[in-house]
Amino acid sequence: MLLTRRHFFGRTASGVGVAALASLLGDAVQADASDATTTLPSGVLKQYHVPPKAKRVIYLFQSGAPSQQELFDHKPLLQENEGKELADFVEMTQRVTGMTAGQKSFPLAGSRYKFTRCGESGMELGSELLPHISTLADDMCLIRSMQTEAINHDPAMTFFQSGNQLPGRPSFGSWLHYGLGTINDNLPTFITMVSRGTGRPNCQPLYDRLWGSGFLPSTYAGVKLMSVGDPVLYLGNPAGLSPVARRKMLDDLARLNQKKLDEFGDPEIHTRIQQYELAYRMQTSVPELTDFSDEPQHVLDAYGPDVMKRGTYAYNCLLARRLAERDVRFVQLFHMGWDQHFTLPKQLPGQCQDTDQPTKALINDLKQRGMLEDTLVVWGGEFGRTSYCQGTLNAETYGRDHHPRCFSIWMTGAGVKRGTVYGKTDDVCYNVVENPMHVHDLHATMLHLLGIDHEKLTYRFQGRYFRLTDVHGHVVPDLLS
Repeated sequence: MLLTRRHFFGRTASGVGVAALASLLGDAVQADASDATTTLPSGVLKQYHVPPKAKRVIYLFQSGAPSQQELFDHKPLLQENEGKELADFVEMTQRVTGMTAGQKSFPLAGSRYKFTRCGESGMELGSELLPHISTLADDMCLIRSMQTEAINHDPAMTFFQSGNQLPGRPSFGSWLHYGLGTINDNLPTFITMVSRGTGRPNCQPLYDRLWGSGFLPSTYAGVKLMSVGDPVLYLGNPAGLSPVARRKMLDDLARLNQKKLDEFGDPEIHTRIQQYELAYRMQTSVPELTDFSDEPQHVLDAYGPDVMKRGTYAYNCLLARRLAERDVRFVQLFHMGWDQHFTLPKQLPGQCQDTDQPTKALINDLKQRGMLEDTLVVWGGEFGRTSYCQGTLNAETYGRDHHPRCFSIWMTGAGVKRGTVYGKTDDVCYNVVENPMHVHDLHATMLHLLGIDHEKLTYRFQGRYFRLTDVHGHVVPDLLS
């Protein structure tokens, strides 16, 4: 009478518990032997689908959507025709947000900032606002033809992280951990950090589900490093508890959990055992990770004056390099404050100053250490900005609304064709006119660089197989070296 239905199925060889555990251990995906190149030590994929170029990813996510017209996609026509109606130049078929839907006028707003041709590639970049990043022109692949589906921040950020606008899907880092496993023993495979910009530091909130594992077992979720207090919550021992006592307690706890795992076959119990052991190892590895005393002064100076201030973008960039050195597969930095609806000339320069020098320092630091050859770095936000002004057009207070139809991001590092521009927008930066690139295409290309065929990395959930790119996405060969 004490045997519950759940207990019964958990103890049955063909029950749902064993099936779930089998999916965790790899039944959901098997690499095609004809495509296999290298054996993997962990992860659901036992072999790479294609030869990998990248070993790890550092994703510099600029939350709020940087304005491409000021930074990466120069449009002289906007300045020449400032104040004229956008509808005079293009058919306005793109949906507008509720913030500008009531406007009777949509005047063109030109950029106030200087663009120059940079490097041997002659790439045209917003050098006035990004003087440091502009020096990386010959290292980057600039994509000017990005397209997304969401027009509001939260679904757009969710879409970029998980391939779907609705919450509940695994994030990119979780898919990568699930597919390829870990390559270090003492730190999480997927780590995220958040910093607040000086432009609009309290604008769009960020939720932990953006680096969550969705329907994958929670062992694949990202771990957030905190900007104040302990870098990882609840990692330290309580007062009076010795390391020896902690080790004995964890051993006893592991035996109890193993009994339950053998009895029920619940993959979340397996996750808990693993996470307790990882947390124990992190008690030593995290303090060493966050101790910058071994960094030469010239390296600290390269990242700028804020590098020693926890919670800043500069601090997080240096920490990202240290994590990459320790073989953390996926490191994601979220920098808030890029949502310039109004007073763009007052807010955008601060955002750029936050990120410009540290980003350059990170790329050069990786390059000098020989790590850029196997590290993929991505820089960009969730959508673009409109070429028309939100509200009243004024030289000091103009701003831009959301524009998902075309915007810019850039990549560099492992396997990326550097010093190139991919895609083109029209003269008013409203439509893509050459080589459109969807978010699913970006994800497929990133996975390809990591040795994964995006169509073969799947997970069975609620009766169907899911993947990061859903039923879409194509690898873009023109981005690859």
